[in-house]
Amino acid sequence: MALVTGAAGGLGNAIATGLAREGARVVVVARSAPRAAEAVEAIRSRVPSGQLEPLVCDLSDQASIRTAVADFRSRHDRLDVLVNAAGVLRKERHVTPDGLELTFATNVVAYFLLTNLLPDALKDASGTGKVTPDQPARVPRTSRIVNVASRYGNAKLNFDDLQTAKGKYSYLRATPPTMLARVLLTQEFAERLRGSGVVANAVHPGLVKNTSLLQDVGGPFRWITNVLGAPAETAADTPLWLATSGETAGVSGKLWSKRKELPTPGMGSDPETRQRLWNMCTQLTERP
Repeated sequence: MALVTGAAGGLGNAIATGLAREGARVVVVARSAPRAAEAVEAIRSRVPSGQLEPLVCDLSDQASIRTAVADFRSRHDRLDVLVNAAGVLRKERHVTPDGLELTFATNVVAYFLLTNLLPDALKDASGTGKVTPDQPARVPRTSRIVNVASRYGNAKLNFDDLQTAKGKYSYLRATPPTMLARVLLTQEFAERLRGSGVVANAVHPGLVKNTSLLQDVGGPFRWITNVLGAPAETAADTPLWLATSGETAGVSGKLWSKRKELPTPGMGSDPETRQRLWNMCTQLTERP
């Protein structure tokens, strides 16, 4: 059983297709029912035998995330693979129903909240979950969390302005720190899930051409990406390897690209920074 966010198109759709081809039952997450249904049909056209089901979730809205998880859990008691592949780049600053800046809410807080709502399902799939008379022990195996991130360059987290509220907003200012944040959250999940049968890794897929991710920003960056970027099917190779390969079953808390581990310089190797980010995300997702 796999759940893939951002599966309406681009890289997320390619990852969901690859998992379906591997024989997994794939929950295809998209922002609306029509987009989810369309994504399912697109995958089924490539994998006719695919076991697919749509799940509607607006990842910028915490209530929608909680509703989607409740829907998933009402039908499934286990989750072998969670792929967080959704993301946004926005030319203008937007605020979500939770009062958060949209890029930070979708690219960081959604990864944190969705993953934090699913650990029991991941542990149950690994065979390390709670054993009851109605739920006998399973043969231990590894459940996987794969977070699509990016090389974050010289980006830093400004804890006084995580949501880019000060100064002039631009996606060039708002987005790189969210990629660093994804790497840090991956490391923290790996640490907190150590010994549970669940591993967490981040992946830098590189430039991916013809993706709706750049639809809003357009301009030279979109043109360069579409010219120099790899097809989504090619970029999906390392995420799928992390999600399915026996080679990666014992690896956790790393950033990968082209099946090779990447360094995480600067704040990306600072336990205090990742703990501070975790605490901040906890505060931002607490129910009133």
